[in-house]
Amino acid sequence: MIKIQTVKKGAELVSIKMNDIEKMHDGESFWNRHSPVLFPIVGKLKDGKTTIMGNEYFMGQHGFARDMEFEEIGEHQYVLKANDETLSKFPFRFELYISYEVEGNKVITKYKVVNKDDKTMYFGLGGHPAFACEYSSGKYRLEFEDIETDVEIYQLEDGLVKLEPEKTNKFIRENRVFLDNHVFQKDAVIMKNLNSSKVYLKTETKTILAFEFKEFPYLAFWSKPDAPFVCIEPWFNTADKVNSNGIFEEKEDLIEIEPNQEFTAEYSVEFF
Repeated sequence: MIKIQTVKKGAELVSIKMNDIEKMHDGESFWNRHSPVLFPIVGKLKDGKTTIMGNEYFMGQHGFARDMEFEEIGEHQYVLKANDETLSKFPFRFELYISYEVEGNKVITKYKVVNKDDKTMYFGLGGHPAFACEYSSGKYRLEFEDIETDVEIYQLEDGLVKLEPEKTNKFIRENRVFLDNHVFQKDAVIMKNLNSSKVYLKTETKTILAFEFKEFPYLAFWSKPDAPFVCIEPWFNTADKVNSNGIFEEKEDLIEIEPNQEFTAEYSVEFF
């Protein structure tokens, strides 16, 4: 039986318990978050700033939504509406809806972004859930549902995406990523062009969870050395590249919606 807990700050999912056993990171040791929402950017901006429609704006890593108070509109349902604070950082009027649903042993995270402005809106979006896992023990692996032969794997340099992807075989053996303290030495590992839409967290003897991300073009993995968690992160876009020109509308893979239109996405995690 699954029970979840969410909070208004960041509309964050802070606990998933199955049969009273906590499945999420405690948000205390090594990292003070559980499952932040990444909006309206994923990752860092070069020099912490960007130019939108000719004007300069400043935003911290992963945007502002994760640190803002959402309005609670139902059980595990929240909305953030553009206000003076958001408009000072991101010049679009929007509504960001986040909800969490439980189906059996599965938790589904749903996003909806509505463009309430009179102009085309550009934005980034991603998830960042951290699952309890003593990955540094070397006993855990990530296993994709399909064999992965043409994955593009990007790594970060001072928080910005390197221009050239790494070779697949540096991280993936057929469809497995073996987790240890060396994997995240250079920050997150970011994958694109995956055949799979589902990845499993496993040991040699059991499956911990299945993570489905079929609508998201990027999947990132991250933790800190010796930390008792691993993050599985579905993204629509990434941090700026190291050679970014700083023009927001020219960032790769941004989501684009017209006035009064909406964008929806979801991912899910099933526990075993």
